Amino acid sequence: MPKRASLAFLGALVAVVLLVVTWYLAFHIGAVERADASILTGFAGLDGPAFVNWLTAAIANLCDPKPYVFFAAAALIRRRGRVAFAVAVIMLGANLTTEILKSLLAGAHPVGYSVAGHLVFKAAAWPSGHATAALSLALCAVLAAPARRRPVVAAAGAAFAIAVVFSFLIQAWHYPTDVLGGFLVAGAWTLVGVGAVWTADARSAPRAAGSSAVRPTTRQALGPPAAVAAGALALVGLVALARPHPVIAYAHAHKAFVVGAFCIAALVLALATGLMLATTVRRGDPALRDAAVTDSGPVPTGAPRRG
Repeated sequence: MPKRASLAFLGALVAVVLLVVTWYLAFHIGAVERADASILTGFAGLDGPAFVNWLTAAIANLCDPKPYVFFAAAALIRRRGRVAFAVAVIMLGANLTTEILKSLLAGAHPVGYSVAGHLVFKAAAWPSGHATAALSLALCAVLAAPARRRPVVAAAGAAFAIAVVFSFLIQAWHYPTDVLGGFLVAGAWTLVGVGAVWTADARSAPRAAGSSAVRPTTRQALGPPAAVAAGALALVGLVALARPHPVIAYAHAHKAFVVGAFCIAALVLALATGLMLATTVRRGDPALRDAAVTDSGPVPTGAPRRG
């Protein structure tokens, strides 16, 4: 088994352990329960104007079953072989796992949150199905994209997943720990899928092939994700400049929300960027880079191998 495949499987195991730890902390540790409710209260407090409510509901619903199946099919149209199979297994396995866990672990969170003066409790919500769907779709889009386009796809996928998660948190559909649970399920299945592809590639017969496609350097690959991060910071800065006193007052009153929102966004961007770098910049992963071969055609027989 290739070393990178072993590391991927080890990462999946770590994600499963963290999933168990997250569940225990969310339901059995008072400080985490209170922080969970505090972060969600900060998100829910943003759902004021009718336009915000309409927009966040529309974005959150993009990961409902019907639109999700459409997006998943679109991600698979261009792919074939092991990568297409892995992508299908990741998306199906992650979402089925989340639904099973939600049924097995159904129960109200010990701490509620206040929305419009009412204390609300969520049952059968851990882990979040919408968070699982959003992140698994973003990560699988990276795998399904041609190698030269993966940096842009990673950035767009991360922005999509962040928008969906923030939207349903503003709608108060889930607690932040529900989101983390969904992310860990999606991440574990993605690592298993990637590890399986690398393992199968190592065991297959040698191919006649390198790739003549132009591949981005690490600096070029990091450009789009960095642009997303810079754009998000610029947007926050513009809002703060437009209404400095209310924004500062809200941030001061909801410090846990500020930290939680930053951590969620940073985690999504880091996961999408890390997967993109692992499957794009490094050499020696022909199975996950076969989109480049499809684009440019295989190297003629007898041509020297690359890498």
